[in-house]
Amino acid sequence: MSAQSIESLPDGSQQALIGDIRCIGIVGAGTMGQGIAQVCAQAGYAVVLQDIAAAALDRALKSIGAQLDRQIKKESLDEAAKAQILARIHSASELDAIAQADLIIEAATEQEALKRSILTNIDALAKPQSIVATNTSSISITALAATSSRPERFVGMHFFNPVPVMQLVEIISGLQTSEVVAQTVAALARALGKTPIGVKNSAGFVVNRLLCPMINEAIFALQEGLARAEDIDAGMRLGCNHPIGPLALCDMIGLDVQLAVMEVLYASFNDTKYRPAPLLKEMVAAGRLGRKTGWGFYRY
Repeated sequence: MSAQSIESLPDGSQQALIGDIRCIGIVGAGTMGQGIAQVCAQAGYAVVLQDIAAAALDRALKSIGAQLDRQIKKESLDEAAKAQILARIHSASELDAIAQADLIIEAATEQEALKRSILTNIDALAKPQSIVATNTSSISITALAATSSRPERFVGMHFFNPVPVMQLVEIISGLQTSEVVAQTVAALARALGKTPIGVKNSAGFVVNRLLCPMINEAIFALQEGLARAEDIDAGMRLGCNHPIGPLALCDMIGLDVQLAVMEVLYASFNDTKYRPAPLLKEMVAAGRLGRKTGWGFYRY
């Protein structure tokens, strides 16, 4: 699906496409899952947020509440609206809770084997007319769609972190994805206040195909002692007008996620320009994953 095919849809057509989507199931209550749940609930959709870990669900709901509190402080939301948003989110530890959802978004960790397992289980539960989307940041949509008994209703819907703030959603069509399904999730992205772009299926899609190698090169520069982390980041902020330096951004994304994407790119293209920096691999092995562990290229 091209970006032009998304842009060409009139408002009435977009509303018709998403008219049957009332309940959205989200599998995975991590950073991405909870962010997707928040924007869906704020847009008026009923949400089922599922995770096998009760602690993850508790953290997700507290985090969503804290995000909404920040909006209240900015006077872009009031307490009544916050209560309505939270009331739209139902949390569940059993996967069958998402069985009646009209759209199911898989938002698990960026590991292909794990995603395949989850998607296979989703396929067994989902209604025949449901759309299943994956929030993968790099893995082939065509390959993941092979887990589905209805691959024409499977699509990539790649949100960006932090979801409530970032405006982009990449809509990725696999070989099997129908144009109507791709247009439907693009229309939904607009209903969530996001801007969708259509992307062909390829490792890393568009944004991470460009972004992650840049971050990886910044890690190589740090590894080789070209400059301190602070100076590498300042160079890109002040010299290229980036809002955040690549190493600080990697800490926000998670070093484990950065490594997973680079490994997918390296394996998919068989090109050494995508090889993960040894320092990145070592830091992940040490558990220094960035903000979520309190230590990456910086201390938090």
